[in-house]
Amino acid sequence: MSKLITSIDEKTKSFIEAQQMFFVATAAADGKINLSPKGTDSFRIISPTQVAWLNLTGSGNETAAHILANNRMTIMMCAFDGKPNIMRIYGSAKAIYEQDEEWATYGPLFKANTGSRQIFLVDVQHIQHSCGMAVPLYDFVEHRDLLDIYHDKKGRQKVKAYWEEKNMTSLDGLPTGQKL
Repeated sequence: MSKLITSIDEKTKSFIEAQQMFFVATAAADGKINLSPKGTDSFRIISPTQVAWLNLTGSGNETAAHILANNRMTIMMCAFDGKPNIMRIYGSAKAIYEQDEEWATYGPLFKANTGSRQIFLVDVQHIQHSCGMAVPLYDFVEHRDLLDIYHDKKGRQKVKAYWEEKNMTSLDGLPTGQKL
């Protein structure tokens, strides 16, 4: 049986804090749907009705493009150990860039990272918990640090040059709103 709630309660907060990864889904009105796994220590609960996550530089910037076109976002976490549970946060999101005033509020919530691209601030509309009884059990070993090493080796200026080359439009040609 699924359970639908409108804010992060203590049980949900505990579940979120125990997860090592999450998945983010977005879509514009047309074109490709984007679904991305996220790891590292990049997710924060701001309040019972708001969460934020730090997005690191990657090969594409689909999430940012989709949020500009349609601000819907779904975040999913599922239990790979312990009691089965799949949790989805349905909400509306906006991107915050280091040049934005809000970065001073939300940026310090995350460890400094050479590859930081934007923070997505998500207003929670609904949270759904469902059984997850078919989700396999996995043992968490550790977070990979390869992306951090890659970004640190490039340096911030080369990371920004990469944005200009690869992160200004989506796969469907939509603008991402990336600020340089």
